[in-house]
Amino acid sequence: MKMNDSREIAATPEAVWAAILDPEVLKQCIPGCESMEGSPEEGFDATVVQKVGPVKAKFSGKVNLEDMNPPNSVKLVGEGKGGAAGFAKGEATVTLAPSDTGTTLTYDVDAKVGGKLAQLGSRVIDGFAKKMADQFFTNFQNVVEGPAEEAAPEPAAEEPAAAEEAPAEKKGFIKRLFS
Repeated sequence: MKMNDSREIAATPEAVWAAILDPEVLKQCIPGCESMEGSPEEGFDATVVQKVGPVKAKFSGKVNLEDMNPPNSVKLVGEGKGGAAGFAKGEATVTLAPSDTGTTLTYDVDAKVGGKLAQLGSRVIDGFAKKMADQFFTNFQNVVEGPAEEAAPEPAAEEPAAAEEAPAEKKGFIKRLFS
């Protein structure tokens, strides 16, 4: 199965690169990830619990980073084993390019599955893989960009109204206190 897509991330390529290499960031971004350990130089070991159709399994896997060209591109090569559920193998080439809004992250994925997972059929597997990739990169974008800036002005607009009400409430409380 092959997939590719791109995303605009409001951060510098250097910040996006640093996040790709950080096991804590990756753990937050991978749906169902229970543990992520390791380093970019030695690779990452991960444990992920996922349900694909009727098959739920705990996958143990290893991801190695190859062809690293900081902060422009990296190839992620991984394999996960889920016991009787089967296995997954894949490669993803991630490319970062500066853009007007920060960084354009492009990924090309080539993955294979075997065992019970392969018996589910390509339509179920392809849909699941697309959903996982979308979730990962949405989570990754949210972690790298931080909280949305749009949310900040709304509470500020509400604060003056709350501040105006507070003195009246305090006056009522003080009046009752001394009555």
